[in-house]
Amino acid sequence: MSIQDETNSPVTPHEQMSPTRGWLGVAAITASLFVFLTTELMPIGLLTPLSASLGVSVGSVGLMVTAQGLAAGLGVPFIVAWTRRVNRRRLLTTLLAVLAVGNLITSIAPNYPLILGTRLIMGFASGVFWAIGVSMAMRIVPAKHANRAAAVVMSGISIATVVGIPLGTLLESAGDWRTTFLIWAGLSALVFLAVAVTIPSLPSANAVSVREVFELPVRNVPLRLVLVMVVFFVLGHFGAYTFVRPYLEDRTSATVGFITVVLIVFGTGGAIGNFIGGQTVNKSLRGSFVVGGLIMIAALVMLLTIGTYDFGVIAAMLLWGLAFGVVQLSQINMTLSAAPETFEAAMSLNTMAYNTCIALGALIGGLFADHVGVTSVVWFGIVLVALAVILRASTGRGTTPAI
Repeated sequence: MSIQDETNSPVTPHEQMSPTRGWLGVAAITASLFVFLTTELMPIGLLTPLSASLGVSVGSVGLMVTAQGLAAGLGVPFIVAWTRRVNRRRLLTTLLAVLAVGNLITSIAPNYPLILGTRLIMGFASGVFWAIGVSMAMRIVPAKHANRAAAVVMSGISIATVVGIPLGTLLESAGDWRTTFLIWAGLSALVFLAVAVTIPSLPSANAVSVREVFELPVRNVPLRLVLVMVVFFVLGHFGAYTFVRPYLEDRTSATVGFITVVLIVFGTGGAIGNFIGGQTVNKSLRGSFVVGGLIMIAALVMLLTIGTYDFGVIAAMLLWGLAFGVVQLSQINMTLSAAPETFEAAMSLNTMAYNTCIALGALIGGLFADHVGVTSVVWFGIVLVALAVILRASTGRGTTPAI
């Protein structure tokens, strides 16, 4: 059986539903990614008002992001396994309900401990979404469009970067941070309704126990290699990206306005990269990852060499975002290629590795920045992404089908 056949298994309803409804469902899943990701990252733009209002330090407020990210990574393999027999539409609507209620509680919470505990629970919901969302999108469209559906869903990352975080910050400036989270509770509820209306019934396609989840990389060598590549890639990317602002402030004395433009350019590049990746992974999955990684390395080198000029920064960040979009989509396809019969379980391990390495990348990058200098985080990114590229280029020389 081919990977496409396995992904669009007999439980997939695409034969009984119209293509239009299928793509509406993909749009609803993309919107789900948008609200999950913006909720997770929203405190980054609201650190100062949250700190002042709740009477805690800025560093403590940052734990809102850390707690949700760690919960998303460490809890997902267990929750995906425990819910392995739950209909995926029902599971996604439950996750969105948790998100809506969590944002509502955050908007009215009288103290910081309640907010932090709420964020922890929301993190578990977020992690499960990352494990099941892409596979759901691939199952509700015709098999030949599965890869395109995955690319559309992943574009939600770029939309959150370009629109979501700045919009949340703008809403706070017009009102307060509680209003921002209240509005996001409403958005989460609207996405809940969209999923309930557009997504067909999706029985779980690959039930796997907790023990089997953690045995996957032991028995499955290709999956183990993919997870190692993900670790290298995420550590390198986020180790460098987390410190883009201090790097630019140090090298170019960049203003807040210019940094905002740079981050929007990065998100735009990510959207372009998602589109390009959606066209290339079917032709060469291995090549897409390798070329995307090499472009990312080139972009980081550009930051080091011509990053003292505004045009150099813009060009480097656009290429970096583009490369991130291609590599991001490629690594999801690689996970599917390595474990087509247990994709959700494999994605739960992918999510665990990804989110944990976001936190570790920021931690290691911070140590480099503090003790060696902020420029060292860019070199850290170059070395780790290069390791991922070398590992991908030296394994799986045969053509590996994409989704």
